[in-house]
Amino acid sequence: MFSGDLPQVDSLRCFLAAAEHLNFRRAAAAVALTPAAFSQRIKQLEAQLGVQLFERSTHHVALTPAGQGLVARAHAALEAVHACRAVADEAPSQLTMSLGTRFELGMSWIVPAVVELRTQRPDWRIHLRFGSGTEILDRLDKGQVDAIVTSSPSVNADWASEVLHPETYALVGAPSVLEANPIEAPEDAGAHTLLDIDADMPLARYVVSVCPGLRFADLWPCGTGAAVLELARRGLGIAVLPEYMIASDLEEGRLVRLLPEVEPLRDSFRLMYRASSPLRESLEELAEVLRGRALS
Repeated sequence: MFSGDLPQVDSLRCFLAAAEHLNFRRAAAAVALTPAAFSQRIKQLEAQLGVQLFERSTHHVALTPAGQGLVARAHAALEAVHACRAVADEAPSQLTMSLGTRFELGMSWIVPAVVELRTQRPDWRIHLRFGSGTEILDRLDKGQVDAIVTSSPSVNADWASEVLHPETYALVGAPSVLEANPIEAPEDAGAHTLLDIDADMPLARYVVSVCPGLRFADLWPCGTGAAVLELARRGLGIAVLPEYMIASDLEEGRLVRLLPEVEPLRDSFRLMYRASSPLRESLEELAEVLRGRALS
């Protein structure tokens, strides 16, 4: 009777060797076992299956009807086991890449994209590193990240660049900050504090560059675009901000557009990476995915 234990792969391999050679000594040599160990394997398999597989005598070995019936099944079982080993070859290998970006853009746009990609590309793992525009450029230059998403200006002959989305800007302020000192001409901004990321005015340059007469009473470096936006909402200054960040604020009246006749410079978000990167093909695919997602 069948004991309930499954036959071992090695026992089936020994059985098929004996069925092929009909000589236990030659079959034992074929599977690199001693004759005694080989005979023990066959006896264990017969005991496990509850049937005699071979008629054995001093000079003769022959398959019994049960043994003949097992040959095809044993071949199929071993082929199935070999097929299981092929799973590792067929499964996609995991690809890991590191991506640098600014905090605001990362949280609002890239993090949702990465979450969606875990379903579309389960073999991808994207590690995120946040920093300022200067910091993420430096990390790419030092090889600390595989790619960055940025609108920061950079010229490096060793880098490749994929344009993702155009980025437009607006000079804005809260209605309350404009009640006492409205801005109807560039010189009127001189009564207001400018909010920007740092003293180099990386955001304000998009307007100042096309409106040289624009001056401000003070400059308040705020560290991040998110901080600039929050302080502008509170009426603590005016700011130049990307339109994707302030679309709902403009629509709902928390902020108003200033000097609408002045058209700020435009920029674009780009995926940048080293041209020699072994991940180039995957990074080009990532760029295509990001192009398909609206900025938020």
